[in-house]
Amino acid sequence: MSKKNRTGILYSTDPDFQYQSDEQPEAATLPPAQQNLKIWLVKMGGNKVVTTVREFIGTEADLADLGKQLKAACGAGGSTKDSEILIQGDHRDKVLAWLTGKGYKAKKAGGN
Repeated sequence: MSKKNRTGILYSTDPDFQYQSDEQPEAATLPPAQQNLKIWLVKMGGNKVVTTVREFIGTEADLADLGKQLKAACGAGGSTKDSEILIQGDHRDKVLAWLTGKGYKAKKAGGN
């Protein structure tokens, strides 16, 4: 752990002192068959729509890798943030077909 992440401790005279971090370890990535992904269509400002994939359980690196593969499969831009994959445009059918083809449990969510 780097010293930058240590907050609240300036100095300790205890020779047996062990710093304890408040950070939670990242959850291990579940296999595709155990993921229950939800595919949403979110309307943004200016008549823009974004397809979001939510409820991914795993590391940020695995989420970014899955997002990259989905963006390539849809031929669209997007990003990954806050444990969600965002893909520009309405690509719910493509995303659902791609995810189920790779063995993920996924379904459309929301009323759209």
